Amino acid sequence: MLLFVDNLTNVDFSYLDSDRGLLGETWLASTELDGALDDQGMVCDFGIVKRTLRDWLDATLDHCLLVPRHSNNLDILEEGDCIHIRWRFGDQQVLSCRSPAQAITLIDAEVITAETVANWSIQQLKLLLPDSVQKLDLGFAEEAMGTAAFYHYSHGLKKHDGNCQRISHGHRSRIEIWQDGLRAPQIEAAWSKRWCDIYLGSQEDLVESPTSAEQVANDDQYHFAYQSQQGDFELSLPKSCCELMNTDTTVEWIARFIAEQLKKQQSDDTSVIKVKAFEGIGKGAVYQV
Repeated sequence: MLLFVDNLTNVDFSYLDSDRGLLGETWLASTELDGALDDQGMVCDFGIVKRTLRDWLDATLDHCLLVPRHSNNLDILEEGDCIHIRWRFGDQQVLSCRSPAQAITLIDAEVITAETVANWSIQQLKLLLPDSVQKLDLGFAEEAMGTAAFYHYSHGLKKHDGNCQRISHGHRSRIEIWQDGLRAPQIEAAWSKRWCDIYLGSQEDLVESPTSAEQVANDDQYHFAYQSQQGDFELSLPKSCCELMNTDTTVEWIARFIAEQLKKQQSDDTSVIKVKAFEGIGKGAVYQV
């Protein structure tokens, strides 16, 4: 007997790619369970399935940095409750991240894909389900957006009480923009391109490079660091992969940042700009100026 749960939950996270570097992503999770009926006439109670899988996905993937443990692009040092990674990508570009272990998930794979993460997750989840479940399938899929404009962004919110404080988590997010009441698809496409695979960093989180003063002067990287409730976080990555904001990088500030940037470009002060910025699937903020 086959049991299924479509759109069980969605996970927002970032991961490391050998060509593109640090990517924010959002996946919808669905599952199928095959097994014999128990004395209640069930393969497994839906409540158990949803609670077990959602709790595990929230704790293990959501708002984490997913790292392919077996990639040749990776150098990793595990120091007690801290993980320090160095990642080589693209044309001799380098990213480094140091975080509490709970913010980084090491996937037993050479690359991060929906399939490799699902296969690894299934092996972990099998141990948590009742014996009546003989086979578990788990699938991840991106939100179907058609021709809608979107971008992948990563960030960290050090003031957040929850897992958003992690310095390298992210989202795959739509963007909708109106100018004087009319949708502006060309402007949406421009922001989609501008923020393709972007890291949104707060200027107050910038620190000097831990190298010599001479090297700092020629440094082509931004270095972010902060302390939050979960511990100390550090991230260094090429400036070309970043956009700096003089505020926190919540979706509320993101919507306002885009709107105000567009407003400055208008020759007519009476022009009205409205931005609807998504944070993953089905949520976000709207700002009009």
